Amino acid sequence: MRVAVVGRGGREHALRTVLSRTARVLSDDDDVAGADLVIIGPEAPLVEGLADRLRADGQAVFGPGADGAMLEGSKGWMKDVLVAAGVPTARHRTFTKAEAGAAAGAGGMAEFIAELPGAAVKTDYLAAGKGVFVSADPEALLADAQAKVEHGAVVIEELLTGPELSVLAVCNGKEFVLLPEARDHKRVGDGDMGPNTGGMGAFSPVPGTAPAIDAAALMVDATLAELQRRGIDYRGVLYAGLILTPDGPRMLEYNVRFGDPEAQVVLPRLTSDLAELLWAAAVGDPLPTPTATADACITVVLAAEGYPTSTRTGDPVAGIDQAEAVEGVTVFRAGIDAEDRTSGGRVLNVTAVAPSLTEARARAYEAITHITFPGMHYRKDIAAS
Repeated sequence: MRVAVVGRGGREHALRTVLSRTARVLSDDDDVAGADLVIIGPEAPLVEGLADRLRADGQAVFGPGADGAMLEGSKGWMKDVLVAAGVPTARHRTFTKAEAGAAAGAGGMAEFIAELPGAAVKTDYLAAGKGVFVSADPEALLADAQAKVEHGAVVIEELLTGPELSVLAVCNGKEFVLLPEARDHKRVGDGDMGPNTGGMGAFSPVPGTAPAIDAAALMVDATLAELQRRGIDYRGVLYAGLILTPDGPRMLEYNVRFGDPEAQVVLPRLTSDLAELLWAAAVGDPLPTPTATADACITVVLAAEGYPTSTRTGDPVAGIDQAEAVEGVTVFRAGIDAEDRTSGGRVLNVTAVAPSLTEARARAYEAITHITFPGMHYRKDIAAS
């Protein structure tokens, strides 16, 4: 099978690496028209309807059409789907610029924030995983919401507390199968300090989460049924972002593609044929049950100077080969160009597989000691607890 992967980040490098075990993965220079299966990695082209255009040309595509991709393209619409499907989520409201510009609308936004013990302000539009501001300070929340609403609608939701969990469901439009769970680390600094990022690291499996995974399956099932009710044939990943509150799991949000960096720790653990699974989903066939090793996997993101606020690029990167010489380590290339210079905020994903999470952590952080570039920074506490 000839497979093309759209996208050039660490997630796409992980996809190509795992797919190449059983399929011929076309290079970046090959036209997707030559592929038997096209897998769309990033969310932006999905929201813009790339899957629809490719399907109209007769290609098998893994990735939802623009209608299903609205789950990530509009957090307000996604929340409406959750409510309609009966999926437990945070109390929330969506505010538009027109509402915020009127006295009543501005008052409504302030009043809603005042009703909550804390809140998360989220852009209703795509923001590369960095469109969330969390606080218990009503003034700071209102200021952030007013700034964001200048660029599009915002969703303000009650702040829920507890550990988070990422569960990836592969869907063929009618049914789904779950891949191994993962947990990512969003904040830029150790101890979950600093601003949100696209993700600074992740690990899989996540011990003690079996009941939450069962709950996630029920939520995905209800969501897929609601999408079908709306006439949406969803073929791709439903990435369920859960928070494990004292009152039980709640759905924070859905994404419509493999998580980044979750894919980098989930996909390497698979022992079944990923290409076969994604092909079945793309063409609507029955889905084979995925299998995974019991080994643990961790990825640590090496970020560029200034990320996530004002990223510097063009710095030379050294030591990737030496890092990959460490047992069990693969370095996925993300924001780095063909000349090994930084070209994005998240530059490399240092990923390690080992029989235990402790050993995987040790391997990943040992590998990092071999890599250098000016301004390199990373979290020291990925999978530490």
